[in-house]
Amino acid sequence: MRQTTDVLIIGAGPAGLMAAEIIAEAGRSVLVVDAMPSAGRKFLLAGRGGLNLTHSEGVDDFLARYREAQPHITPLIEAFSPLDLIDWCEGLGQPTFTGTSGRVFPKSFKTSPLLRAWLQRLNGLGVRFAFRHRWTGWNSQGQAMFSTPGGEQVIESRASLLTLGGASWPRMGSDGGWVGIFEREGVKVTPLKPSNMGLNIAWSDILRNRFAGEPIKRAALTHDGVTIRGEAIVSERGLEGGAVYALSAPIRDAVMAHGSTTITIDLRPDLPLALIEEKLRQPRAKASASTFLHRAAGLAPIGIALMREACGGPLPVDAKALAALVKAVPLTVRGIEGVERAISTAGGVAFDQLTPHLMIRAKPGVFVAGEMLDWEAPTGGYLLQAGFATAVAAAHGIIGFLGHDDGSSPDQ
Repeated sequence: MRQTTDVLIIGAGPAGLMAAEIIAEAGRSVLVVDAMPSAGRKFLLAGRGGLNLTHSEGVDDFLARYREAQPHITPLIEAFSPLDLIDWCEGLGQPTFTGTSGRVFPKSFKTSPLLRAWLQRLNGLGVRFAFRHRWTGWNSQGQAMFSTPGGEQVIESRASLLTLGGASWPRMGSDGGWVGIFEREGVKVTPLKPSNMGLNIAWSDILRNRFAGEPIKRAALTHDGVTIRGEAIVSERGLEGGAVYALSAPIRDAVMAHGSTTITIDLRPDLPLALIEEKLRQPRAKASASTFLHRAAGLAPIGIALMREACGGPLPVDAKALAALVKAVPLTVRGIEGVERAISTAGGVAFDQLTPHLMIRAKPGVFVAGEMLDWEAPTGGYLLQAGFATAVAAAHGIIGFLGHDDGSSPDQ
């Protein structure tokens, strides 16, 4: 079986769909294929608790979230900014709002209305779809090969874009199986690692059995001098949640380098140490330690349990030592969740393998976008923003590539 198209897009996630829209609007025929039975499976999962499209913070702080990849990501996001993404979303009839945290969401708070409107637009542009097509590599003529329910299939195209994701949430289709194919083709891939993942902490049975699933609200987590305020959640295996994910990359690197690392949790970041110490000098009378800490310092049971966990025994009696513990509960991180349990992945196709419009230098006409690229960012809108921005860059690169009769690329 054989199909032909101007542009083949492998991967029907948000990056692939965004590129398909731009390329189809330029008048090119587009075929989007995916191994899953329908489009946007992981996109729908990402919006399960509310679709966080992007973030409203200042540009310098926004771009700093991309760590080592910032020099490569900056021009792409400057070309397709958070404001551009908001305009695009509202152009699909999905107005947005900015939450108190600065995160930007559709007013529906859901992915499904946006995805339905988007697919209707793509259908109107003539974009074709083929599902249950698992990409298996290229044949000797450079054509893409697929395993399908109907047998092996070859798809011939003038240009192609791969948006296969990293290796997180493999049941949604992004299993990292493309890495071996790329490496056999001589394309350098930085090893995939978990990002925005949970931390493994050896809880006592008492804490695990009583508090697993419990949120630690209005806390501040610190690692290696960097502090993030937010919420964490106690899991059976350790800690999860937004504040954890924001620090997970340097924590991961420290654990991989040294086998373990220490974080601290400030249970009352809104109160200075001296004020907490003053409150804890009040007479306890006959109150238990838990009752006293709740009454005097406003601590929830989970916070008090974490303090006991850190002490490995009775809490300090001295007000100064007890206050210091409230402001910095030390916890030893002994591992991290694997890539299959992570929200996203770090690593991917190295930017030095690509042109500015994300074409693989060694494979003219083949472009890459989204989480397949070697970048990472915390949750909070930064993941989708970069996914969309890289897709826009690749789409314009493909349009330029097809516009050159000699088959060259304007930025090759």
